[in-house]
Amino acid sequence: MATWITVCDTCKRDDWTAETRRVPRLMGCSHGCNVALQAQGKLAYTMNRFGPDARATATRVNDAEMHAQSETGRAPFREWPQAVKGHFVTRHPSLPSAGS
Repeated sequence: MATWITVCDTCKRDDWTAETRRVPRLMGCSHGCNVALQAQGKLAYTMNRFGPDARATATRVNDAEMHAQSETGRAPFREWPQAVKGHFVTRHPSLPSAGS
């Protein structure tokens, strides 16, 4: 199951890779760069206050890999890299399946 890195249009740079997708307005403009991690059937996370530099981008890719490897999208706090701690804004439960 793929984990998507979603970046707000106002934060996205043209040279970022296809692992990211554009969406209009994640509604955190005063706290950019705003990023969401999402995958079908898993918890989704929104994080912000990241710079558009290579180190921040590599950290987001690492976060997405951890999210993808987790059955539920959740990883124990102690396993998250220090660079992501303090950046979480929201955690959303996965959407129910059509029959639920």
